[in-house]
Amino acid sequence: MDDRLQFDPDGVGVDNGNYFGFPFEEEDARLVLLSVPWDVTASYGGGAAFGPDAIIEASTQLDFYDPFAPGAWRRGIATAAIDYSVQDRSSRLRPDARKVIERLEEGGNLLEDYLMPRRLERVNTASEELNREVYEASRQRLDAGRLVGLVGGDHSTPLGLIRAVAEREPGVGILHLDAHCDLREAYEGFTYSHASIMYNVLQEAPGVARIVQVGQRDYSARERELALTSPRVELFDDHLLCGRRFGGESWTAICDAIVERLPEKVYVSFDIDVLSVEYCSSTGTPVAGGLSFNEAVWLVDRVAASGRRIVGFDLCEVAPGKESTIDASVGARVLFKLCGAILKTNE
Repeated sequence: MDDRLQFDPDGVGVDNGNYFGFPFEEEDARLVLLSVPWDVTASYGGGAAFGPDAIIEASTQLDFYDPFAPGAWRRGIATAAIDYSVQDRSSRLRPDARKVIERLEEGGNLLEDYLMPRRLERVNTASEELNREVYEASRQRLDAGRLVGLVGGDHSTPLGLIRAVAEREPGVGILHLDAHCDLREAYEGFTYSHASIMYNVLQEAPGVARIVQVGQRDYSARERELALTSPRVELFDDHLLCGRRFGGESWTAICDAIVERLPEKVYVSFDIDVLSVEYCSSTGTPVAGGLSFNEAVWLVDRVAASGRRIVGFDLCEVAPGKESTIDASVGARVLFKLCGAILKTNE
């Protein structure tokens, strides 16, 4: 009998190595989830390379009724086979990156040691290769008529997917949910740093018409200047959001004002650290303040309710805790909401 007919969404979670324990194969699914277990350039805490496996494990504990997108998962959510060589490369390169970061944090000059430029080059070359791999894997699925979501890994990982989506859907806008602007140029010398993803999108994805940033509360003066002066970036930072809420404006009204700035086609880039730290205490760079889980998913629901079409998404920076499963549990629930939203808007 077909495994899909045997799957009971109200039964015990199935530990089959797939997100949510779903039985779908890629050829039977509307949505394919790519996993990228990579966190080489993490500049503070690490562990996001272990995020995909932790989310898969936690995701079998979910119930599958979503009142905003009931039954959307039945259209098929497939898990692409995880390439664990990516995680192996990440682990091998991480010590090189750490030595570069430590030298800079100590106030040193990378040119003082002939090994430092070599370490930096190794990381940058490998990161560029990873971007190409993600781009090709994403384009292959998009060309086959699938929707694609990416699970990181750190926030450098979705650049290839964003490029592929922007080529296929020119004029797309990015809803960027994050505690950081990620507009740094080659942060710490790493061209494809997790702190540079949106800067690199501006440089390498001309099909992206606008980046609407939401929830940012930890960024540099130079990043703020770029966010305020670039015609392709709009910033709804945490200070602005709090001011509007404290002034009595409803969250729904604020969300609708954010959605209004998005074009008709939307890519959602969700860094888990946009949430308040109690939801993601193990993430690489947690920041006080931020959105609640319900506020974040309500914003995603408002995008879908507006009639806009979600054409891709990523979920990044989920790092499993050593003594708590809350990060992975929250990440799994965010992922399920993103899956429902993209499937609902592409019926």
